[in-house]
Amino acid sequence: MTSHPTRPFEGQKPGTSGLRKKTPVFMQPGYLENFVQSTFDALGGVAGNVLVLGGDGRYFGREATQCILKMAAANGVARVIVGQGAWLSTPAASNLIRKRGADGGLILSASHNPGGPEADFGVKYNMANGGPAPEAVTEAIFARTMEIDSYRKLDAPDVNLEMVGESRLGEMIVEIVDPVSAYADMMEEIFDFKALRGLFHEGFTLAMDSMCAITGPYAVEIFENRLGAPKGTVVHEQPLPDFGGMHPDPNPTWAHELMETLMGPGAPDFGAASDGDGDRNMILGRGIYVSPSDSLAVIAANAHLVPGYASGLKGVARSMPTSAAVDKVAQKLGLDCYETPTGWKFFGNLMDAGRVSLCGEESFGTGSDHVREKDGLWAVLMWLNIIAVRGLGVAEIMADHWEEYGRNYYSRHDYEVLPNDIANAMLGDLRDRLEGLKGQKVQGLVVESADEFCYTDPVDGAVSAGQGFRILFEGGSRVVLRLSGTGTEGATLRVYLERYEAGPEGLTEDPQAALAPIIAATEDLVGIRARTGRTGPNVIT
Repeated sequence: MTSHPTRPFEGQKPGTSGLRKKTPVFMQPGYLENFVQSTFDALGGVAGNVLVLGGDGRYFGREATQCILKMAAANGVARVIVGQGAWLSTPAASNLIRKRGADGGLILSASHNPGGPEADFGVKYNMANGGPAPEAVTEAIFARTMEIDSYRKLDAPDVNLEMVGESRLGEMIVEIVDPVSAYADMMEEIFDFKALRGLFHEGFTLAMDSMCAITGPYAVEIFENRLGAPKGTVVHEQPLPDFGGMHPDPNPTWAHELMETLMGPGAPDFGAASDGDGDRNMILGRGIYVSPSDSLAVIAANAHLVPGYASGLKGVARSMPTSAAVDKVAQKLGLDCYETPTGWKFFGNLMDAGRVSLCGEESFGTGSDHVREKDGLWAVLMWLNIIAVRGLGVAEIMADHWEEYGRNYYSRHDYEVLPNDIANAMLGDLRDRLEGLKGQKVQGLVVESADEFCYTDPVDGAVSAGQGFRILFEGGSRVVLRLSGTGTEGATLRVYLERYEAGPEGLTEDPQAALAPIIAATEDLVGIRARTGRTGPNVIT
């Protein structure tokens, strides 16, 4: 029997990047099956398709892979390309979809969220371009989850996920592939590996923290095996189902071990970390942390030094909450610069249309049109290639950049696991008061404008409303507030704070001190601490 009766589960609405829930929720009988079948149905069926399948190695990933393979076979899929051991980083999956001309793929990940029996799991569908499904598709998936009454699943033994090669599951071909090689080969095509090998040969030191997550095997292959960095350059390199108890989010709070190494005595020249599924990155130099917004701007300003971008960039894009540092670079280079909602699918449209080569988000995601996902190791290699050509350290590169473009002091404050009713009521109240904020003076700042961001896609005309609140102050400072779409419990309020300093003075302040008036003004205007009872944010980046 391949058809199984079922009934809808509440709350299977995909968020910014797929469906994310607590692992026990996904492990309920029929829960994963309902969502996967709804995805197949929303696509108009998948008979005859070629799909890519894999994930970040988190708990329940192998079991989910076996389930999806049996469902794909029952739904008439022709071939599924699976990463060995059910492993595939998100950017590697995007590359495989594009390289193999697949019709799409399923990625099993909750990205930077913790993993384990009581932690988080997720599933998302990526389209034939290698990028996340657009809103029209995710809305269709959600609509189908609310009416589904049966799913199709083959009754068959599990597939051997460890043996590279082809086998059959019913009439479907299952192709197990090395999850690392195609991605590493692509990196060799983009970057000057000869120059990078020379960098390490000359004694350049790197500390790469893979946080017990998926990029460990990729980082070892690229940095240690292909570029000749010393063994042990990559730490926490073994992917573990619970990420070794770590929170695999590469920011100063969760990657504190790496932060201490780079800020301490005898620090290496360069430090980097990546997240659960390999699409995020954190960049550090000896004694300096580089904010994701600054990293995007520096990469844009120096991309021409990298072989894959030597002919120049088509344009750049950033998410609305990301600082305007890259805007300054785009203006000087004469490039179009797009401001989009949070979510890589918006960048994918621009890249597919040939409008941008480079894009990034403040949430530690940077990428280019080599794939249709953000890409953590790609960002690390961009920095290393720039360093190899310029012969400068990270601190020197940042100082030069701020002197030329000015500095966008920037920070994100996260208030996690807030009661949904309190978070929604607080932002609802702000929405009601937006029009009256203009001209108000608070903490020495004057509100220039305030709105709720609405985006009209310049490629297909799709409108995305309700994308976050912006309060702009005279002089270029601003605060942005939005609820995250990546959590699985309660509400996460993200507060983005920015102040521009043109220089030449005032470029070396501590960011939190530089932003203090804006932090105080935000509390006066929104009352986050007063209304939530919190004494401060859970995470500061």
